[in-house]
Amino acid sequence: MKLFNTMSRRKEEFVPLEEGKVRMYVCGPTVYNLIHIGNARPMIIFDTVRRYLEYKGYEVNYVSNFTDVDDKIIKKAIEEGVSAEEISQRYIAECKKDMAGMNVKPATTHPLATQEIDGMIDMIQTLIDKGYAYPVADGTVYFRVKKFKEYGKLSHKNLDDLQSGFRSLQVSGEDQKEDPLDFVLWKPKKEGEPFWKSPWCDGRPGWHIECSVMSKKYLGEEIDIHAGGEDLVFPHHENEIAQSECCNGVPFAKYWMHNAFLNIDNRKMSKSLGNFRTVREIGEQYDLQVLRFFMLNAHYRSPLNFSADLMESSKNALERITEAAARLRDRQAAATVQEATEDEKKLMQEEAAFVTKFEESMDDDFNTADALAAVFELVKFANTNVQEGSSKEFAEHTLEVMTKLCDVLGLTLEKKEEILDEEIENLIAERQAARKAKDFARADEIRGLLLDKGIELKDTREGVKWKRI
Repeated sequence: MKLFNTMSRRKEEFVPLEEGKVRMYVCGPTVYNLIHIGNARPMIIFDTVRRYLEYKGYEVNYVSNFTDVDDKIIKKAIEEGVSAEEISQRYIAECKKDMAGMNVKPATTHPLATQEIDGMIDMIQTLIDKGYAYPVADGTVYFRVKKFKEYGKLSHKNLDDLQSGFRSLQVSGEDQKEDPLDFVLWKPKKEGEPFWKSPWCDGRPGWHIECSVMSKKYLGEEIDIHAGGEDLVFPHHENEIAQSECCNGVPFAKYWMHNAFLNIDNRKMSKSLGNFRTVREIGEQYDLQVLRFFMLNAHYRSPLNFSADLMESSKNALERITEAAARLRDRQAAATVQEATEDEKKLMQEEAAFVTKFEESMDDDFNTADALAAVFELVKFANTNVQEGSSKEFAEHTLEVMTKLCDVLGLTLEKKEEILDEEIENLIAERQAARKAKDFARADEIRGLLLDKGIELKDTREGVKWKRI
């Protein structure tokens, strides 16, 4: 299995630090509002990476944090006249609802920044003691970037270029830094903000330190995979490396994975452009499984464009899979022959080729788009070969293979129970009665009425099937 390592800028064979086990850290959201579809992409992508690693037999310790203290959270709390904790707890709960809707598995641990302050103070003190950090008069603590000779190795940025760029961007109050590149580890409190006591001042941590501390606590000083959106490469992940490696004296992460940006109708998503989309809003229009399918239908390192047309296409494609699975369940239930025939056994052996193609795609830097292509080949095979009169064993085996592959992608094949309102239920029952009475004109009229209401009927040997359109 190979994955693209941002650090080396090439695909590398995946070899975990400890045989059979994977330690994986994924940067989570700052919880001050409902998550948007840009947040959803790394959640879905790295949940799928985790699922595939587990499918391959690895024991995965998967840690993803919630940043629950931040300027945006504090601003929202002040606007609403409530505590920052109330804001963060509210949106952690809402985030977990959306994650469940997208079938993102809960992490092994979801640490909160506010519950790890003691560890952050300890790490900052260690960095001061080792000469990598320094406090200034107002209690702010900075990290000495130039003392870490490998700074820039992840983002491949040149320190001299950074120096000139930072000089032009220097803001008021930063003249107390030894160097413009130095970044904040701890900062003094402001009026009305939450704060914690420290040896330097009452205040709160800088953003970057939290992930270094939480990764170390829950995964150890060295981890296998660190992941997140490509916007985090610099400065967040670069700063995490500097803090962690200077504090611990060992490499921080062996592999770095980053997903590419998501645009809306070929433009960057932003509130000012009016194209900001939350996962909750998408969930009002589509089952969030459709959003998951949409995200997986492109390679994670490729920029992805979100549009209504592409979501409709994803919805239709996903329905092809779920309907194939539903047909297999029907064939299984209606089968009068239990054991597979010799011809069916040969066909069942052919299904291994789809599994092989799926695994080869996932082994090649988690190419979910090609993995989905293998699933659709299996769907075509199932629709062609598992027919009325097929054995229960054949239908069951084909469904098991399809389910196994879709489980890796986090796609559920069970259609959600949809509740029809009483009027539609009555119309379906009336149509059945009309057909029984051979009043086909009325039956066709009811079919038309239901179509107008967005309900499509299909008469099968197993009874009437319907779907919303």
